[in-house]
Amino acid sequence: MASNSQSLTDRVTTIAAGEDVVEAGFVGATPVLVLANGDILFVEPEGERRVTAHPDAVILIARVSRDRVVTGGDDGRVAETRAAGGPVDIAIEKGKWIDALAIRDDGAIAWSATKLVRARDARGEVRDMTAPSGVRGLCFMPKGYRLAVAHYNGISMWFPNTAAEPEGLVWRGSHLDVTVSADARFVVSSMQENSLHGWRVADKKDMRMTGYPAKTRSFSWSHDGKWLATSGAEACIVWPFDGKDGPMGRGPRECCVRTARVSRVAFHPSSLVIAIGFDDGWVILCRLTDGAEILVRSTNDVKTGAVSALAWSPDGKRLVFGAEDGFAGMLDLPS
Repeated sequence: MASNSQSLTDRVTTIAAGEDVVEAGFVGATPVLVLANGDILFVEPEGERRVTAHPDAVILIARVSRDRVVTGGDDGRVAETRAAGGPVDIAIEKGKWIDALAIRDDGAIAWSATKLVRARDARGEVRDMTAPSGVRGLCFMPKGYRLAVAHYNGISMWFPNTAAEPEGLVWRGSHLDVTVSADARFVVSSMQENSLHGWRVADKKDMRMTGYPAKTRSFSWSHDGKWLATSGAEACIVWPFDGKDGPMGRGPRECCVRTARVSRVAFHPSSLVIAIGFDDGWVILCRLTDGAEILVRSTNDVKTGAVSALAWSPDGKRLVFGAEDGFAGMLDLPS
């Protein structure tokens, strides 16, 4: 960050979250922060509004879409909260924690509790499957009503509305999170062994993506589907997926190299710009085309928690972020 001309810190508005931020997003035009203490914070024009989605419980995981927030807690509840009104229970898995969530804009929701995976379609019909081991990651495929389920030794590809057995993508080890390219050609998982593993769906060809010093827990695809940004290193590692073989035989780009590790990443919805959050609380924008960097938040003189949530507004004009220590803010980009 060489000069003040490369800074947008004066365009950041502080948000008083006050609790560990689990997830961030936008419901319509309203910025939303999901907090570990069970609350959801809606940052509305008339002021901040808190909704308690999980009383006396911890929110472990959350997903935000254009019209709702879905949360899962250590109380076994899956709850849906919209901009107007309070939370509505979708499910209660008694005596269990909700380990993973996935949502779609059509209203479908999927969740897991240990080995159990349930999928609820837009009509409210619920189907379930039992995975080979505990499930850590879920992702809806972009085409058809199908789920990618991450567990030990691979990924299960499950059609909830058919009687067919899930199709397996096999690789030995513990798979944590899973993501799917927008064209549904590639499935990528993060692993306990500080690496990524991918498959080309058409022929199940394997791709190993190694060299991370820490686990990758944040993925983001570029709007054109040609790049996958990832956390887990002292730079944002960006893998190329612009050819028929994806990153096979090719190396990644490294963006915004620092002495702190990247904790969250989020591609801009229409430009090749990545918002990058670090475990020392910094937030930087990086333009992939030329590597230009713009500072959003620095913490040189302040002890702070890791950035735990990043999300762009649908129009790409605002960026909301939050950290593990309860700090949060919103960037308004100049017109």
